[in-house]
Amino acid sequence: MKKIINTQSAPAPIGPYEQAILAGNTLYISGQIPVNPATGELVSVSYAEATKQVMKNLDAILKEAEMSFDDVVRCTIFVADLAHFGEVNEMYGSFFGTVTPSRECVQVAALPKGALVEISAIAVK
Repeated sequence: MKKIINTQSAPAPIGPYEQAILAGNTLYISGQIPVNPATGELVSVSYAEATKQVMKNLDAILKEAEMSFDDVVRCTIFVADLAHFGEVNEMYGSFFGTVTPSRECVQVAALPKGALVEISAIAVK
């Protein structure tokens, strides 16, 4: 059985997908871009600030599913420019404790709405 997870504390999907799907005890979170849910504006001041907003969006979805970053087992990070990997990595890492999830980070040609960063996650409770 699957359950749709949706919160107003994260940006609404910009296409035909859900913020997240809970299937059993596994949460699949769709890629989040740095959109501030309160204003609908894209955060693109810096890669660090964009990553911070993405992580806040992921956190809001995790909380809606009664989970936390401690439950995240896998992330995929997409960046518009790997030259900013250090900024992204530092901000991303600040949201996790001593045990971090598996992940990959890839540079892509473009992201939705011209975002600098997009991150998806899988969490297990």
